[in-house]
Amino acid sequence: MGCGERAHREAEKRVTMTDARESAGPNGAGPARHAPGTPCWVSLMVHGPAATQEFYGTLFGWEFQPGPRQLGPYVRALLDGHEVAGIGQLPPDRHLPIAWTPYFPSENVDLTAETVRSCGGTVGVGPLDAADAGRLAICSDPSGAVFGVWQAAAHHGTAVSGAPGTPAWNELLTYESASVAKFYRSVFGYQEEPSVSAGFDYVTLHLGDRPVAGIHGLGQALPRDRGPHWVTYFQADDVDDALDHLVHLGGHVLTPAHDTAHGRAAMVADPEGARFALLRRQR
Repeated sequence: MGCGERAHREAEKRVTMTDARESAGPNGAGPARHAPGTPCWVSLMVHGPAATQEFYGTLFGWEFQPGPRQLGPYVRALLDGHEVAGIGQLPPDRHLPIAWTPYFPSENVDLTAETVRSCGGTVGVGPLDAADAGRLAICSDPSGAVFGVWQAAAHHGTAVSGAPGTPAWNELLTYESASVAKFYRSVFGYQEEPSVSAGFDYVTLHLGDRPVAGIHGLGQALPRDRGPHWVTYFQADDVDDALDHLVHLGGHVLTPAHDTAHGRAAMVADPEGARFALLRRQR
């Protein structure tokens, strides 16, 4: 079965999904379920989880509780009792880039993993069960950017949005948008909206009429030490104040706060080098 045929099977399932199962928009609380293809979770694997928990706990007000340990020690971050993200420990013999990884929900992670392979991607881990929480696979697209696929059981993903410290957006930084956008369209059924700005290579991925993620083609400006990778934007009440706090905690500012079409944003890194962004959405 080829890439297009597998994508059609996945799409047949998605068209039956209703808006009630989508996660809420950036200014509202998220329900228990996320529609397939809508980013549902972000996870970070690090060498020093205790120090990382202290950093993000202080920056975002997160608290932590144990999670499934199929891939090693792992905790879920909570904001006012709601699950928002995960932090795990890399095995000491694995020298991988420290990076936030978005997870995209699927009704059948095994079928989605087959589709990833048939469309030129790679399945690096799984599919495997994460205790009673669900079933997962960790994949990479044809350019090498890593993402996860999640089939929910007891755990449905991020349970709140819109508040400071919650994921607000996920964006793929890659060489060029067109070919990789085709891959994600085939795997998750997205519609694409290219940017109309001259010289700006950007595609917004939609499910129905709802934007769910972005792809930014940077060409030779893509950092050579990282290659293509996903970046998670976290909501901030005041980006400039958050930057001061972040630096005090040992983080680094990669791109100073600036105004964008979506709000005020800044690109940063935590003490282990994991890149993420802070965003205050326009009201």
